[in-house]
Amino acid sequence: MAGPGVRVVIADDEPLIRAGIRLILTSDPEIEVVAEAANGREAVALALSHAPDVVLLDIQMPVMDGLAALGELRRAAPAVRAIILTTFGERDNVLRALESGGAGFLLKDTAPAELIGAVRAAAAGDAYLSPAATRHVVDQLASDRTAARGGAARARVAQLSDRERDVLALLGEGLSNADTGRRLHMSEATVKTYVSRILAKLECDNRVQAALLARDAGLGT
Repeated sequence: MAGPGVRVVIADDEPLIRAGIRLILTSDPEIEVVAEAANGREAVALALSHAPDVVLLDIQMPVMDGLAALGELRRAAPAVRAIILTTFGERDNVLRALESGGAGFLLKDTAPAELIGAVRAAAAGDAYLSPAATRHVVDQLASDRTAARGGAARARVAQLSDRERDVLALLGEGLSNADTGRRLHMSEATVKTYVSRILAKLECDNRVQAALLARDAGLGT
C-alpha cells in the first residue's frame, strides 16, 4: 500500500456515479481519491501516473471498457488492484473479469460500508466479491462447467496437501480469512499463509480465481 492510506482511482463514464463513489470513499479518513477517469484509457493512464492502490472500473465505458482496461492494468501495473463495478445482469463479463485477475466485483447499488470494505480489502491484497452476486455467479459457473473442466481442476488441486484443500474449499464458499480460521481452528495469519501458498501452487492471480477453481474441482459442494 502506498503511504499510510489507501489511494484510489475511480473510473466511470457517469459524473454523478463518480461523485457518489468519491463522497462515500472520502468519508473514510484513510482513503484518498487521487483521480477520476471517464473511460478505460484514462483509467490506465491515471493509474500509471498516480500509482494508486486500487482502481474502481466500471465495465461499460466508452473508448476502452473496463475489461480491456483491466487487461492493460494487469500488464502495465500489476501491483494495482482493480475492482470491477457492475450491474447484476452482467454475469459473463464478471466471470471474464475475475478470470483475468480482477480483485473482485461490486454491484453499483452496493451499500456505502460495503464499498469502503471492498476497497480496504483489495488494498490489503484480498479479493472482494459482492455477497449479493457472488453466490449467483459461482453457482451458475458450477452448473455450466463441463466434465473436462472439472477434471482439469481436480488435477491441479491434487498437488495440494489435505490442509491446503480444506482451506481452498472454504475459499470456494466465499469465506474470509477470519471465518476460515474459525472454521478450521487456525489463526487468521496462518490462513493467510496457506492462501498465499495455494495461490502459488495453483498459479492463480488471486483468491477469486482459486475459489472458481475450487468449485470446478467440486470442493465444498
